[in-house]
Amino acid sequence: MAKGKATILERCAAIGLRMTKQRRVLAQVLESADDHPDAEEVYRRAHEIDGSISLATVYRTVKTFQEKGILDRLEFGDGKGRYEDAKREHHDHFFNLDTGEVIEFYDPEIEALQERISKRLGFRLVGHKLELYGVPVPPKK
Repeated sequence: MAKGKATILERCAAIGLRMTKQRRVLAQVLESADDHPDAEEVYRRAHEIDGSISLATVYRTVKTFQEKGILDRLEFGDGKGRYEDAKREHHDHFFNLDTGEVIEFYDPEIEALQERISKRLGFRLVGHKLELYGVPVPPKK
């Protein structure tokens, strides 16, 4: 987490979102995620902390967090919605089609290219989302 960035719990409090015990656990799970879990994975992690959390609670909570701008929902074409903190530092995604792994990356050359393209087309770039999809290259023999 970037220094000085408000946590998910702090942002929920700042917008007046009622935080039940279960929502607090889910916020904790999402805050500590260093990957892009889908709802079932969020449920698995949260259920280990609090066995009373249901999958339905997870779905309702991630939807609420998404609607309030706390989470971003990502879709990589595998039929699963995955979640990440909406206030993370900018990055792009590479999706491994073999394993489902999502790799975050930042490349200044890509950022500069997007700026140049925007200028050439007569625009000021205010945001973007880049997703790359691929399969691992087998090692050479």
